[in-house]
Amino acid sequence: MSPPPDHQPALAVHLVDDEAPVRDALSFLFMSHGLVSRAFESGPAFLQAVDLGHVRGCILLDVRMEPMSGLQVHGELKARGLRWPVIFLTGHGDIPMAVDALHNGAFDFIEKPFSDTALVERVKRALDVAGAQLASRAAGDEREARMASLTEREREVMHRVAAGKLNKVIADELNISVRTVEVHRARVFAKLGVRSAAEVATLLAQGG
Repeated sequence: MSPPPDHQPALAVHLVDDEAPVRDALSFLFMSHGLVSRAFESGPAFLQAVDLGHVRGCILLDVRMEPMSGLQVHGELKARGLRWPVIFLTGHGDIPMAVDALHNGAFDFIEKPFSDTALVERVKRALDVAGAQLASRAAGDEREARMASLTEREREVMHRVAAGKLNKVIADELNISVRTVEVHRARVFAKLGVRSAAEVATLLAQGG
């Protein structure tokens, strides 16, 4: 399970560009709009932060960088299973590459020279997506924790309840009394935080 939110870095714009003036200008732009940003001078420096678990939010990658291009960094992110929204900053000649990046899962690309307003708006949209991803992961972690709290017998009852089986049928299948089924059913509902068999089924479906 993921550590509590208080122990994790805030959602931020992670700016990766090998030109210091660009990093400084964009960092100031994001700060002026109340956005948290972190700047990295190279792909390897950024990937080190990724490996330390210090990246949460959206990622702004320049296409042409040394010693790793933005496309190479994006490939490494995919290899690591990182799915935060990625926006590419691209020159006119790099648009075909940026389009390919979109097909490979990038969130968006912005052509240079770009409008500050347009960039900020797209970054805000990407952060909204990142926030939704985070909420979904948190819900998944909570669901897994609730499932893990069930005993083996409660799991057996849970699956039969989700399938719509009556208590008497469950009792016959498990060779236990109806009253015992009722007790296990009540415990399953309490531990999972649900009130009906339909909610149990939905919870199981969400967990795959």
